[in-house]
Amino acid sequence: AGQSGSGTASSSERRRADLAAFQRNSLQGYELEANRYFAVEVKDSQDGSKFVELVLRRALDRENESSLRLMLTALDGGDPPRTGTAQLWINVTDANDNPPVFAQDRYRVSLREDAAAGSTVLNVSASDADVGTNARIAYGFGKTPAKVRQKFVVDAETGTISLQEQLDFEDTRGYMLLVEARDGGGLVAHCKVEVEVLDVNDNAPEITILSLTSPVPEDSPTGTVVALLNVNDPDSGENGQVSCELSGEAPLSIVVRLSPNWNGEVDSGWAGNLTVVES
Repeated sequence: AGQSGSGTASSSERRRADLAAFQRNSLQGYELEANRYFAVEVKDSQDGSKFVELVLRRALDRENESSLRLMLTALDGGDPPRTGTAQLWINVTDANDNPPVFAQDRYRVSLREDAAAGSTVLNVSASDADVGTNARIAYGFGKTPAKVRQKFVVDAETGTISLQEQLDFEDTRGYMLLVEARDGGGLVAHCKVEVEVLDVNDNAPEITILSLTSPVPEDSPTGTVVALLNVNDPDSGENGQVSCELSGEAPLSIVVRLSPNWNGEVDSGWAGNLTVVES
């Protein structure tokens, strides 16, 4: 009987030893290649087996790293331990976290007032660090007065701004356009475009007779006022400067009474009158 009991105890001990060895030699844990974003967490399932979860520890940035390759290692408890490995390929999908960015915040361009409708004013350009639909940019005008939209149009695909109607310097000497770039995810950026209208000498001087004495008595003394004239040219700069002269053989001359600094020419900003007198 004593031998039988001893044999039973020995058998039980062997089973316990085998179980301990099995548990020791079975899967003990996982190791993940060092990286900035992911870690592994080992958890126990209901049947006693272990499973691993890949856990994100910090936000990804596709624009910095579009994909990651990590090595996952499984270790048992043997001596020496045995390992198994698996490569994890992680592709980072794009989130629309980057708005469009214009090459310039402000554009400036000069355009002659006689530029034909359909002429190219300039091209604006924006880029987007995202990919796919999120990086697809459409151009348009932001909050812009109807008067500006009537004169200019922007191509939604290329960002080319063109002239729709001929300009008139005498009506408007400059325009401010607010151009927007909108990506496929709805993010928007803006830039300003300043258009300076250049004057062209497209207006002839206008002479208005304010008063006229006719006929003139032959005994009128020298200096008698015969007529008052107003001369106006709506152009600017040199295009708006006018000079006046009388033709014919009548003994008349033009007198301009201005400040001592008058340079001998009348420009469009002068509101005085010319006096025609007998000389």
